[in-house]
Amino acid sequence: MNANSPDPAGFSVSHFLELARKTVPPMHPGGRPIVAGFAVGALVLRLLNRRLGFLGFVATAWCAWFFREPARVTPTRPNVAVAAADGTVADVVEVEPPAELGLPAGRTMLRISTFLNIFDVHVQRLPASGEITAVHYRPGKFLSADLDKASEDNERNSLAIRTEDGKDLVVVQIAGLVARRIVCEVNQGDTAVAGRTYGLIRFGSRVDLYVPLGSRVLVEPGQRTIGGETVLAELGG
Repeated sequence: MNANSPDPAGFSVSHFLELARKTVPPMHPGGRPIVAGFAVGALVLRLLNRRLGFLGFVATAWCAWFFREPARVTPTRPNVAVAAADGTVADVVEVEPPAELGLPAGRTMLRISTFLNIFDVHVQRLPASGEITAVHYRPGKFLSADLDKASEDNERNSLAIRTEDGKDLVVVQIAGLVARRIVCEVNQGDTAVAGRTYGLIRFGSRVDLYVPLGSRVLVEPGQRTIGGETVLAELGG
């Protein structure tokens, strides 16, 4: 009997590997250079001291886990916005969207802020399908991402999306206290597909989603979100 043939209990190596593939999420490409650096450091430590080397490999494994990109099932309901990130809802307030996107001055929207700690999945996903109408990166400070003023003062990358129903959304990646690199993989004019990964923030951070006034927000501060799956709002306006 070969290794891939099932035994009487129904076990096979290929079945085990398939289960492992579905259980262990892949790593986002943006994390590979960081993980490689951790691995090299662990090898150097191993040459110097066995215990330090072990700790280095544990840190490497944690780093690989941090940059995981699990598969998600995005709701197909029309006219909704899903969470752009895993995390905890920090607040829901009415404010103006980032000025750098060129949206009409004086226009306010509902901002749903999600705080990501170092244990959360750190890839970001598009909140709705449509067209990306603007992308803008702005340098800034690195305040703790759980502070409300982080939305205004910190380094950020903003997207404006026009949904298939003609609604305008904004999603903003915001660097945190230890985050020093925002990765954005989409450009103005690209097609947005709800739930698709579009970027990554390395380590603690914040993601803001702006929806039109008149939208029905379906989450409360303190609630946990799952990026690409949790419906944050039914869009109005």
